[in-house]
Amino acid sequence: MDTIKKLRYRYWPDRAIGELLAKQWMETAVPLIVLLAVLAAFASVVDNFLTLSSISVLLREASEIGFIVFGMTLVLIVGGIDLSVGSMYAICNVLVLYLVHVQEWPAYLAIGATLLCGAMMGAVNGVLIGYLKLRAFLTTLVTLIVFRAIFNLIQFNWAVEIASTIPESDLWDMLGNGVFLGLPVATWIFIGVALLFHVFLTRMRGGWHMIAVGGSRRSAYNSGLPVNRIAASAYVASGIFTAIAAVLFGARVDSSSADTGLALEIVVLAAALLGGIRLGGGKGSVAKAVLGTLIVLIVTNSLRGLSVPAGYIRITLACIMIAAVTLDIRWFKNRGKALRELYVSPGYLALPPAPGTDAQSASPYAINDKFGDIELIGLKRVESPEDVILDENDHLYCGTRHGDIMRFFAPDYQRMELYAHIGGQPLGMAFDKGGNLYVCVGGMGLYRVNRSDRSVEKATDETGRSLLSVVDDSRLRLADDLDIAPDGRIFFSEATVRYEMHEWPIDSLEGRGNGRIICYDPSTGRTHTAVKNLVFPNGVCIAADGQSLLFAESWACRISRYWFDGPKKGAVEVLIPDLPGYPDNINRASDGNYWVAIMGMRSPVFDLAMRSPAFRRRMVKQLGQDEWLAPNINVGCVIKVDENGRILESYWDRRGENHPMITSMREHRGYLYLGGISNNRIGRYKLENADPNFMQHGIERA
Repeated sequence: MDTIKKLRYRYWPDRAIGELLAKQWMETAVPLIVLLAVLAAFASVVDNFLTLSSISVLLREASEIGFIVFGMTLVLIVGGIDLSVGSMYAICNVLVLYLVHVQEWPAYLAIGATLLCGAMMGAVNGVLIGYLKLRAFLTTLVTLIVFRAIFNLIQFNWAVEIASTIPESDLWDMLGNGVFLGLPVATWIFIGVALLFHVFLTRMRGGWHMIAVGGSRRSAYNSGLPVNRIAASAYVASGIFTAIAAVLFGARVDSSSADTGLALEIVVLAAALLGGIRLGGGKGSVAKAVLGTLIVLIVTNSLRGLSVPAGYIRITLACIMIAAVTLDIRWFKNRGKALRELYVSPGYLALPPAPGTDAQSASPYAINDKFGDIELIGLKRVESPEDVILDENDHLYCGTRHGDIMRFFAPDYQRMELYAHIGGQPLGMAFDKGGNLYVCVGGMGLYRVNRSDRSVEKATDETGRSLLSVVDDSRLRLADDLDIAPDGRIFFSEATVRYEMHEWPIDSLEGRGNGRIICYDPSTGRTHTAVKNLVFPNGVCIAADGQSLLFAESWACRISRYWFDGPKKGAVEVLIPDLPGYPDNINRASDGNYWVAIMGMRSPVFDLAMRSPAFRRRMVKQLGQDEWLAPNINVGCVIKVDENGRILESYWDRRGENHPMITSMREHRGYLYLGGISNNRIGRYKLENADPNFMQHGIERA
């Protein structure tokens, strides 16, 4: 039975891949499913629904309405609404027709003037809402009435002249009736603009700023963003998009009527909301806008094809809007829970039996009280010193949860100073040959503190994306520990590619190979993944041969060796498969062996749960996150191992008073310095028979 589970959960990644897709595309998949359902439903009841002519008409109309939906999307993203799009559309339509037909302007000049007119009308809304802080709903309702009145006046005077002349313009004819590669020219224009719009929203600062303003105006303002200008620019863009739609419609129809754009705001809003654009702001995408446009047009055109009265079509659109708003509110309220249930993907992880730690046993892990009376450094002066390191002058360095690296001065380590401010939680640290301090920073990547001026520089925060990865795994989520090879290359662990630093309990619950070892070469600036599919890789230590490294996999409770050079290059071997707890950092000892920090001890309950993915999945769905099982990281120890994986000795704080939780240790001049991410102190223990001249510093290692 265990073999079947192992095959199902460890070697078949389809389930995890499906859940990754769910997290990334769930919000887009819902309107896509609705679109497919609408297509299937109306294809069976509407004659000639899928003919080329019907599809061509649908694409032309979608290209026109889609531009207005793009404008509405921007306005909704910044937290506004624009009810005046129908009236702006009507004015731009009659204006471009008047300039082309009556004034006989060249088409490109008439189009430019129309876009300028649309921008000016959008600017009116933008100034009133963005700068004067008027309510978007009431303001655009008023401008809807004003713009409609203006349209009625000019359309009454210009309609006859427009209808009595026929323009002679190849550009105008191409926009209205041109076809390229089987698709209308208007559709190609729409596709091109949609791609640019997508890049703007997802890859450019302007789009990010709009999303930030819609997500939280106060936070955006406190971050220094020009909130008023960004909000106003969204309405200007809406006016321009509306003008583009009016130009394409005018070129296709070549006439103007009194009901042009009437109730168009209902269609556009229904398309945006049905596509999944949030009314509350801060959420929206091009894909959603396009899907919503297609759904609404298919519904309205099909109902017309079935001879449904216009009143009933409007009622249908109103019902669609109500349903979309209701779903939007309910989904936003329960989104976190739904994504958590779908995204968390427990795997099968069978651990070997845990060796005994009973104090009366002959086990090398037997509990003792060697750390029962150790010197405490920086008590209540530092918080979360996950790793510690010393320089050639015996000064002691550690990170804190406030994003700082603190330095304690030798010899008594009473005086402390701020050495550098990183910003994120400093984790593993290592000095290079020049005395520069490299730091793994949770959520940020690998950073360097220059020795000369203490300036902080980013070394790398990304690696190559996996070819078969469903999500973009190039960004470093949790750089953990590092060491530097003799040639200067830096090898460091990324504990998980799926979760952030504060979400480590969820990664432990999955028990999957979500982590990797990464190599960064300072000489070339290149970063690549050396080993992947590791179960929360943590400590990293270059071996004595200079061609391999030891690394810990915390949730797998094992230590392995990876050869990055030499005849065994690329090979990975397990050294210790059955640790009694969860290993963390690894460092060299003065006698040629290795120190390993055990940050917490295994429990039979959690070990049993790791062999039952179905149980953990039910737990995720039915219990709150604060009630989930998690590894015990309250009590740990330090062990010494040799290169063959043999356990030599162990060090405990039996009473748990001085240094119970240990994530790192560093031997330096006969002392063992201890760090713990849950502690508010650094420990120092006097080692017996240790080399008093041994130092772990980059200069001495070179």
